[in-house]
Amino acid sequence: MSQGKKIYFASDLHLGLPNLEQSLPREKLFNTWLDTISHDAEEVYLLGDIFDFWFEYRRVVPKGYTRFLGKIAQLTDSGIPVHFFTGNHDVWMFDYFEKELGVQIHREPIVRELYGAKFLLAHGDGLGPGDPGYKLLKRIFTSPTLQWMFAKLHPNFSLWFGNQWSVSSRYSKEITHVFRGEDEQITKFSRHKLQDDHIDFFIYGHWHSPIIYPLSEKSNLVVLGDWLVSNTYSVWDGKELKLMRYQPPKADEVLATTSFL
Repeated sequence: MSQGKKIYFASDLHLGLPNLEQSLPREKLFNTWLDTISHDAEEVYLLGDIFDFWFEYRRVVPKGYTRFLGKIAQLTDSGIPVHFFTGNHDVWMFDYFEKELGVQIHREPIVRELYGAKFLLAHGDGLGPGDPGYKLLKRIFTSPTLQWMFAKLHPNFSLWFGNQWSVSSRYSKEITHVFRGEDEQITKFSRHKLQDDHIDFFIYGHWHSPIIYPLSEKSNLVVLGDWLVSNTYSVWDGKELKLMRYQPPKADEVLATTSFL
């Protein structure tokens, strides 16, 4: 652990929603936040749905997001590792971020020890029991055969179609979500994991409901929230994990805090 360094977590920017013009202020705001944390960031974890729709052709990437991509490159060039989890909206991310920006891509939940605490990190979609319809849809989206077929469409059509579908889908309409505690799939998933292995912090995106939810005296579930409404993120310094709201020019608001026991 480097002296004074911290680890940051954020998710669910949904850049491009509802269109590039209207999401540009959100992109600029997030870039400003990245600037503010760059002086003390040990690592940055982006836990999915950074884009509202993303599909990479072998030689074509979606138009837009230049400021964000440049900012990520600036972080990695300066030696700050950036981790990118594919979400349900940007599942069709392949190797562009790895090769061009030096970002580490994660497509499944991972377990990491960070400053002595054990973290399980995931976007959060499709975990736990239930929701068979969505899990089937996710299997379709991650099918290499169907991805190959989609890539045969001309980018002008496929990217237009993907953005139209994403904006009109029920997932894009559900901007906010009220966390349901023990009834949530991620809560059931986390409790099942705890039966086999102790995890200090489960951190998820996807659900757009910023909260630190205690699972036990020594384990907490964290939902990061979003940047459509909440502008929230989490930060870990080795002693405390905080859920924060970015609200310039005022100081960041502490929404919840939990200590490492």
